[in-house]
Amino acid sequence: MLPKLIKYILAEKPESQQVEICGWVRTKRDMKNLVFVEVNDGSCFAGIQCTFDRGCGIDTQTENSLNLLTTGASVKIKGLLVASPASGQAVEVAASELSILGEAPAETTGDIQAYPLQKKRHSLEFLREIAHLRPRTNTFGAVARLRSRMAYAIHRYFHERDFYLLHTPIITTGDCEGAGAMFRVTTLDPAVIAKDLSGGRVDYSKDFFGREAFLTVSGQLEAETYAMAISRVYTFGPTFRAENSNTARHLAEFWMVEPEAAFAQLEDNMALAEDFLKYVINSALEECADELAFFNAHVEKDVIENLKHVANSKFVHITYTDAVKELEKAASANSGIFEFKPEWGCDLQSEHEKYLTEKVAGVPVIVTDYPKEIKAFYMKLNDDNKTVRAMDVLVPRLGEIIGGSQREDNLERLTLRMKELGMKPEDYSWYLDLRRYGTVPHAGFGLGFERLIQYISGMANIRDVIPYPRAAGNAGF
Repeated sequence: MLPKLIKYILAEKPESQQVEICGWVRTKRDMKNLVFVEVNDGSCFAGIQCTFDRGCGIDTQTENSLNLLTTGASVKIKGLLVASPASGQAVEVAASELSILGEAPAETTGDIQAYPLQKKRHSLEFLREIAHLRPRTNTFGAVARLRSRMAYAIHRYFHERDFYLLHTPIITTGDCEGAGAMFRVTTLDPAVIAKDLSGGRVDYSKDFFGREAFLTVSGQLEAETYAMAISRVYTFGPTFRAENSNTARHLAEFWMVEPEAAFAQLEDNMALAEDFLKYVINSALEECADELAFFNAHVEKDVIENLKHVANSKFVHITYTDAVKELEKAASANSGIFEFKPEWGCDLQSEHEKYLTEKVAGVPVIVTDYPKEIKAFYMKLNDDNKTVRAMDVLVPRLGEIIGGSQREDNLERLTLRMKELGMKPEDYSWYLDLRRYGTVPHAGFGLGFERLIQYISGMANIRDVIPYPRAAGNAGF
């Protein structure tokens, strides 16, 4: 049997029952006859105090272990659960046995470095350098627990609404977004590639897949094929972007949530996105109260009130054209308000998105009907032949958190759009078949999971909400 987690032991009624504590030492205080050891197993913020009373008799093995015990060591402690006389904790362990499972030296000796997480405040930058140990801190333990609960809430949401989980391929031969920022997958020897390049072209027929292959940027296109068969699906998996963006908002590897629904139009998609976002935020408020209280106190003030505001607000709908008018009006009244000039045809920047939610609407905003030139090929063309049935969900403090669209279901229009963008329709014949055989209106959206966790937690850098961040020049661990 697995040991009982500390969060459950802390909730027990103290009746001098035998308990076994397994975890890592946070602190040790030696006061002559009494030794106080706080142990935490990551199941919650609180550790449990284990008190060793030398005056009651301690065996030699336990005494030796106490003398060797340091912060960070892993231990197994046995004793009785009793009411705690100290303030701030209801129970503690009157400990009788101690076994050190793994040492954590407090000082550097030869090639063995001292345990780096001593009892002091560490910067987030330093903790990124020891990403394998940072989950033992309160901050990253909280992020890990929040991330796990939010993943579960997402699966629960779609399951309750009859969406089927779909595992789309990680290796693909097409570029869903058309941006070209993809990681190539190859088994060819670099020397062979260099030789081929000297002749002007790499012969990918010699490669493992017999053609160029890449890490996926999205599971959307494959998800559409299953939505055209079983009506509602969603993907939740890793995606990759080879964008050289060294910012607090970008990662080269991140997780995406992408629902796709047949017989749905843009209005259905907007309603689904709003309902989904509110559901997940409410789940965080209800199921991660301790974690959010920590983030509210130590990471970003008012993060809880901001989340409640989003969860209780009716999202405002505005077209891209009207949004640009609002931004141009603001720029005209205050020439220095934006770094990037807003004008029709430009892609909205984060500063523009935040202004729309925080100053214009005061609530989350869904912007629709973007110019076709700044959106992907698969989005449904409006009757004006200038804009597409796209949507971006914007929230205060962050800007865009969800992007989606109604998909183009007309074969002729989709083929023409692909040709306009220099794409080869024959490379996407399977995708076009969905429009040849039983086409229907359908829509979907994508949510970057790390962006969601960043927003809910208030963490400033997206690299601190994923266990092992991958970014330009950074693929450690």
